[in-house]
Amino acid sequence: MSDSCYHCGQIVTQNNRVVREIANEQREFCCNGCAGACEAIYDAGLSAFYDNAQKDTQWQPVPIAPKDLAMYDFDEVQGQFVDVSQPVREIVLMAEGIHCAACVWLIEHRLAKIQGVRSAHVNFTTRRIRLRWDNREVLLSSILHVLAELGYPSQPYDAQLSQKALDDYNRGLLYRFAFASFAMMNIMWISISLYFGADDSEYKQFFHWVALALATPTIAYSGQPFFIGAWQALKGRRLGMDVSISLGILTTYFYSLFSTLFPEYGGSVYFDTLVDFMFFLLLGRYLESISKSKAVDATHRLMALQPKIVRQRFDDGQEKLVPVRLLKAGDLVWVHPGERVAVDGVVVEGEGHIDESMLTGESLPIHKRVGDSVSAGTHNQDGALLIQVQHILANSALGRIISLVEEAQATKAPIARTADAVIPWFVSITLSLATFALIYWSITAGLDTAVMAATAVLIVTCPCAFGLATPMAIAVASGVGARLGVLIKHGAVLEQLSNTTHVLFDKTGTLTKGEMSVVAHHTWVDIAEPKLWSCIAGLEGRSSHALAKALMHYAKEKQTSEVQVSGFLDLSGRGVQAEIDGALWQAGSIGWVEELGVALPEAVSLWLAEQAAVGATSVCILCDKVLVATIAVSDVLREDALVVVQALKERGITVGMITGDRLAVAQVFARQLGGMDVQAEILPADKEAAVRALQGDGRVVVFVGDGINDAPALVRADVGIALGSGTEVSVDSAQVVLLNNRLASVLIAIDLSRVTLRTIRQNIAMSLLYNMIMVPLAVAAKLTPLMAAIGMPLSSLLVIGNAARIKRKLQKL
Repeated sequence: MSDSCYHCGQIVTQNNRVVREIANEQREFCCNGCAGACEAIYDAGLSAFYDNAQKDTQWQPVPIAPKDLAMYDFDEVQGQFVDVSQPVREIVLMAEGIHCAACVWLIEHRLAKIQGVRSAHVNFTTRRIRLRWDNREVLLSSILHVLAELGYPSQPYDAQLSQKALDDYNRGLLYRFAFASFAMMNIMWISISLYFGADDSEYKQFFHWVALALATPTIAYSGQPFFIGAWQALKGRRLGMDVSISLGILTTYFYSLFSTLFPEYGGSVYFDTLVDFMFFLLLGRYLESISKSKAVDATHRLMALQPKIVRQRFDDGQEKLVPVRLLKAGDLVWVHPGERVAVDGVVVEGEGHIDESMLTGESLPIHKRVGDSVSAGTHNQDGALLIQVQHILANSALGRIISLVEEAQATKAPIARTADAVIPWFVSITLSLATFALIYWSITAGLDTAVMAATAVLIVTCPCAFGLATPMAIAVASGVGARLGVLIKHGAVLEQLSNTTHVLFDKTGTLTKGEMSVVAHHTWVDIAEPKLWSCIAGLEGRSSHALAKALMHYAKEKQTSEVQVSGFLDLSGRGVQAEIDGALWQAGSIGWVEELGVALPEAVSLWLAEQAAVGATSVCILCDKVLVATIAVSDVLREDALVVVQALKERGITVGMITGDRLAVAQVFARQLGGMDVQAEILPADKEAAVRALQGDGRVVVFVGDGINDAPALVRADVGIALGSGTEVSVDSAQVVLLNNRLASVLIAIDLSRVTLRTIRQNIAMSLLYNMIMVPLAVAAKLTPLMAAIGMPLSSLLVIGNAARIKRKLQKL
């Protein structure tokens, strides 16, 4: 009998022992769950799982399966996660208990044996299963039951649970960083004491033991992420940064431990260097992890735009608040003024203005009447709308945006870092040289010299400089960028930014200010201008329309007195009217004026055509059915837009515009910017597709946007840049945020990235040069561990000093 569980490897005690006969042999298990999972594996003919599994790896016992699996068979419940309109469905499951590649093999092969399962792919990194099945042949609950039997209880992917897992990991890193910080502050006093004379006193050994007491738990607790990463890398037969970092940490620690235990050998201790190194490494690891968690947060914010409860109208005319997930196609729901639309559907009663900027980028609210389509997440500004449901939740336009964001995040290619390309060879050479020194000097000069030489090689080549080459430059660049209004969320994007070939801009709110304003006006009758603008201010002051707000803002600067307004009427989709000083004043669209039977002279028509040609929207002002004035309202370019576009072109970068606005309007702005590629009337999915179409063949695409509708494109692009004044979703989806809302900061970001990448390469080159000089001395036993320890921080200081020059280098550009 074994003393470990046959399935998971956990220790079996007298209290938890479960014995079952498996393949005519008695097997011991730690619980009934493991025993049941093992029986299911053998019954399915997949006993090869135990041949592929790593016997030296202890797993957790089989998790408890979720209850009420049958509820996932109801379309009302499945509709929250999949498209239930089709018989063949696809879902992402969160699975527990996945520990190694053997688990992946077992799940995929077992599910492939189930009739009705079209495909099953396991992502070992995220512990998620992407499943396609025919709901006519097999129920989802049956598949979940099979997974639970195997020991991998699963349930539909929930972003909130995923966020909780990320939060737990980040909290663990923060605790380890805090522990290393405490140790560093305390061990610093010991270093100061030794430096100022204690090293030659009778207290020297006492201070060494205190340093050992501080360093040991720091290594054991704070160093776990690096040791685990190194172990996983070695199991995967590859060498990475964690391997070299762990090697340097452990070598320095055990040599210092030897010197502390046996002071008669005259060895030196380096516990302070060790703890300091741990502190800075954990700081970088924590900041990197925090930036990754933003992706899930962005998805949460998108989902928050979609109301969870709606007012459903039933056949008997009654209204009742119901959850959105219970709705089905054909149901009727009310959307009152000021509320967000909860579903995709068609207006069957009422009319009003819908702000669709989060989907289309169109700055003007769209007038909706019976027969028009509306989308989930858009904002109803005025008018009560009765909507017939077409799509809900994941199948809505907003749901598809979320899906695009998640897909782009999953398919983004990893960035190849210069340091990672060098480290494997560096570590291999270091190990070879240390082994050579140990063997050679043990034969020619004895074990003491051999150990000192090998230790000197490992210490002098400790990857401090390599470890700091990239993060130090990135840390300085991030600080410089923040002071200049450029927030770089993740240092890895600097490499991509430095190789930029294409920059795509969203129009509304990015190249333009995103605010409607008066750009031209003309008076057609003899009327005092202060009187005119006073009446316009009184007329438009009671409307909430975006055009009215622009007119009101402009009129307030021109008016000289208040006017008495009565009988105000807001005619949705046409304009407004009111009695002012006994006269009927009206303001509205050209179409409405024509409906009123007011003839427009040729001069007026020419003026209106000129404004339309430059992308402006015109408003007609009438007094007692007589045309008094026409006012053109439009969005305007940012002050620095032209300079930025021209500067990008001078750098050899191709510039383009992607917008949901009308083609005529987009082309006007493109001409004002000196010409560029224009893609207009583009929906969010098409924006993402446009970015994806440009990628490849060495092209590096940067997308600059500010709206919710830009989120998929921001994530899909090699680098997404968002304006700080944009929506929270766009800011969270981007890798770079322009805090000062100046487009000129795009140039700063690109220039900063190029300076930073050049600095990183210089740092790596200096580290290699340092090792080319010091390693031969160490191998030749001409360098003691103490001298190596002095040289090691010097290489780091060179790297730090060079990184500190980034701001000065940027100012010279």
